[in-house]
Amino acid sequence: MDQIGVVGLSYRHAGAEDIAGFTLPRAEIPERLAALKTALGTSELVYLATCNRVEVLFAMEGEDARDIRAEIFQALTGRVPQPGEARAALRAWTGEAAVEHLFLTACGLDSAQAGEREIAAQLRAAWDAARTAAVCGPVLDRIVGESLALAGRLQRLAADARPPSLADLAVDRMLHHVKDEPGTVALIGVSPMTRRCGELLHQAGVPVLVINRSTDVAAEFARTLEGDSLPLEEFRARPRDVAGLIVATGGTEPVLNAEALKRLAATVSRRALIIDFGLPPNVEPAAAKDAGLARIGMNEMIQAAQDRRISQLLRLAPMRAAIDERLTRLRAQLASRAIGRQLSELRSSFEQIATAEADRALAEELQQLDARQQEQVRRVATTIAHRLAHLPLAGMRAAAAHANPETVDAFFREARLQRAAPAAPAHTRAHTEKSS
Repeated sequence: MDQIGVVGLSYRHAGAEDIAGFTLPRAEIPERLAALKTALGTSELVYLATCNRVEVLFAMEGEDARDIRAEIFQALTGRVPQPGEARAALRAWTGEAAVEHLFLTACGLDSAQAGEREIAAQLRAAWDAARTAAVCGPVLDRIVGESLALAGRLQRLAADARPPSLADLAVDRMLHHVKDEPGTVALIGVSPMTRRCGELLHQAGVPVLVINRSTDVAAEFARTLEGDSLPLEEFRARPRDVAGLIVATGGTEPVLNAEALKRLAATVSRRALIIDFGLPPNVEPAAAKDAGLARIGMNEMIQAAQDRRISQLLRLAPMRAAIDERLTRLRAQLASRAIGRQLSELRSSFEQIATAEADRALAEELQQLDARQQEQVRRVATTIAHRLAHLPLAGMRAAAAHANPETVDAFFREARLQRAAPAAPAHTRAHTEKSS
């Protein structure tokens, strides 16, 4: 695990504007992944961007992961950081800490809304994009696959107690907004967030209008919600009377500019509520305020989630325990695999020593034995070698998961030296034993 690292930032120590500064335009991600891998000098990488985090998971080849915050800062922002700026803006994990962080992220335990499930789908999409761009390989395939498998298992265990996500919180706010004055809610963009919001609004009996650049995608999604759909350009020019809007697109420019917001404000029969999941914002806060529209952005949504976080984490304590257990098993598996060749060589050493000693005895003090008896001696020597080898081999498998690499290397180095030492002739050994 030592070659694996994670660098990024999230809601934990950065605001929505800060996160937006490190977010690549969604449409450009497939083309930029190869260049990002080259710029960072990694052998593999996965770029993950959500509404409240941007992280780069990477693996080095032939060396341990190191702190590459400065390189990632420059690659994602397009400028060289000032001294200390990258360390202040980004967080870094390496080795087992990086794998643990990925497990926690995939299972939703590092999310603003603890236990939310959308992050697993977002991680899978990021992994698929990395594999399509040929920037992911066997190391990250194994770790991301483990993360998603763990997330899936834990979600099944908690199927009866689905924790609310940011989408759930957004719908709660919207339902409160339309409680006294029912109306249609517009969903702008077809994303995991808006899909979840649409499902919940439909279940609550709230009419839904799906708005998207791609009319086919919008129409298909609207059919599942028994709602209407509209092209984005048409809504910008001739907005409908809606009670609220939930906006989540991957664009870098405002989806509704100041003029579109003014037209919307002039059309609606009541003050509309805008919930904006965009990073950067899909609706500029100042433009919404000038138009007289209420807007809730990611900072406000994350704060609302944080207020519930402690109680959610206490409820999800079994998930944390399962992650710790999986980390322990994975550490042992990877450590044992890393020294597999050396363990095989050590086992062969025991066999070679036993065979050499049996051959020596059969050529000297046991030379009177017939062929059948000699074969029995060789079998007994091999069996004893296997049983004796089991003890150090089992011990090294267990120790490899906990000892530092230098300790493990020292053991095998000494074992090789002893194995490589030539056996002394029989008369020399006898003389040495008498002298001692």
